[in-house]
Amino acid sequence: MTKIQYNCPVKIRYQLLLDDGTEVEDNRDDEPLAFVIGDGTLTDGMDMALLGHQSGDSINVTLTPEQCYGYPDKDNIHAMPVSDFPDDMPPEVDQVIAFDGPDDEEIIGTIVEIKNKEVMVDFSHPLAGRSLIFKADIVDVSEAVE
Repeated sequence: MTKIQYNCPVKIRYQLLLDDGTEVEDNRDDEPLAFVIGDGTLTDGMDMALLGHQSGDSINVTLTPEQCYGYPDKDNIHAMPVSDFPDDMPPEVDQVIAFDGPDDEEIIGTIVEIKNKEVMVDFSHPLAGRSLIFKADIVDVSEAVE
């Protein structure tokens, strides 16, 4: 059987949890996620956790913020006027919102503070600074590709 190494096409079913057990993502009842190890689909830490395993294996690891999405960056916090938010959706601290970015790409921001008429939005990854539990069932592994 082929063991997972960099550039191997793999298919997994996985679950991602916060370290307190709160579910972040789960595709175990869906089609397996198909990707190539090292292509950026998963974080480096998740890729590393899969290395050396083979089809039929299951993993359950806790990953540090460094292995996942890093830490929040204070330079990613920006002030926005409260008036930029729709009246039917007033901003709330810890609310995660998708904003329209350049080239019509979606940018995710987390409201970290509201003071006076300004909303402080952190555009760091919403999971930055969090340890995560990564559970995966390896469905298929193919030979590495060039």
